[in-house]
Amino acid sequence: MEFLPICLRLVDAPVVLVGGGTVATRKARLLLRAGASLTVVSPTLSNELEQMLTEHLGVWRQARYSEVELHGKTLVVAATADKVTNEQIYHDATAASILVNVVDSPEFCTFIFPSIVDRDPLLIAISSSGRSPVLARILRRKIEALVPAAYGRLANFAGRFRQLVKDTIPLDTPRRLFWEQALEGAVAEHVLADREGKAEQQLRERLRDTSSLHVGEVYLIGAGPGDPDLLTFKAARLLQSADVVLYDRLVSPAIVDMTRRDAERIYVGKRQSDHSLPQTQINQLLVDLAQQGKRVVRLKGGDPFIFGRGGEEIELLAKLSIPFQVVPGITAANGAACYAGIPLTHRDYAQSVRFVAGHLKEDSLEYDWSQFQSPMETLVFYMGSVGLPSICAQLQAHGRSGETPIALIERGTLLDQRVLVGTLATMADIVAHAKPRAPTLIIIGDVVRLHKDLSWFSQAPS
Repeated sequence: MEFLPICLRLVDAPVVLVGGGTVATRKARLLLRAGASLTVVSPTLSNELEQMLTEHLGVWRQARYSEVELHGKTLVVAATADKVTNEQIYHDATAASILVNVVDSPEFCTFIFPSIVDRDPLLIAISSSGRSPVLARILRRKIEALVPAAYGRLANFAGRFRQLVKDTIPLDTPRRLFWEQALEGAVAEHVLADREGKAEQQLRERLRDTSSLHVGEVYLIGAGPGDPDLLTFKAARLLQSADVVLYDRLVSPAIVDMTRRDAERIYVGKRQSDHSLPQTQINQLLVDLAQQGKRVVRLKGGDPFIFGRGGEEIELLAKLSIPFQVVPGITAANGAACYAGIPLTHRDYAQSVRFVAGHLKEDSLEYDWSQFQSPMETLVFYMGSVGLPSICAQLQAHGRSGETPIALIERGTLLDQRVLVGTLATMADIVAHAKPRAPTLIIIGDVVRLHKDLSWFSQAPS
């Protein structure tokens, strides 16, 4: 993050704008709407800018820029056509610890103007950190269509009752849940339909009985194989409502960052022979947090019911009658295979697919390997990187051809995804040389032959 989004109060703040042309006029419009006490320094002014200064009691200093113009100012904007002057303004301002924006030159800015969706007092700012203002404006247009103008009225309504709600519901979590229900339910609908009297009546009725707000709940969410774009809408919504988030090693940081900033984050990841928190303690922690009245999200890589031990985690919740929801996720087999261009089933190559846990138990894999011999079935091994030499050897020892194609997908669906392709006879050596990092997924079967032709994402096809 190059720029931290903040909102500045500029009412009556002394601000200087250097430049009097079209670009300066656009910036002046924003500054004056924010209530700034604006001084414009420029030999000439556009007609519109001159009129705005007259209407808002601004000051025009008909002169060229000099450092003295910055004295006593809170903020400065440089919008001249002279690159040398703009850079000088930047250096003068930073030396004086004054916020400065040089238009269209993010490298000479200590703040930038975002693209704004204005539903006063509700404001939505979109920034590309100066990389692509046009893209920011395109996103603004999309958001404009999604956020009705009446949302400003809804924000004012909530503001009027904020102190009353705070006095009635002093605890943070129940109070937040109250507002979430009010602003996503019938109260909000009344306000948006310009029926604020009915909205107030309903809000006050709900304040008389807030007992349901103190009941905790657990959301067991499948975070998918890594790419944040594969998260479901429901998962994203519940992440924003969580008070506490428990996440494991397979959940990508980008997904963890989608939680509310003020939500508590607890890492409960596991890796080979290293469990930061035993499963029984994770189960009990979910119970304890929910019984404190908190909304708890348990984020699990892939799908929580496919090698995710999700069933174990909700078993205790169900026994104790603690409310919970399970949100499916795209399992690693589906996500990684699609991004690698390997269909798990195909009319010409495989009529079934089998998911297998591939992690070693006491340095061995105990399976009836004779069940894995059908050439028309795709085998997918989860957590199998350490046991891969044993998997390849056992399949061949029980009759599978050494020429059977096999792919190991490293960090599937992420930008640094890598696909290693070989055969049962060669794959152990390939992996020993390439040294892939977890998480990995192993796909075995003739469908792997399609990887070369169908892959659109993999950076290392062989």
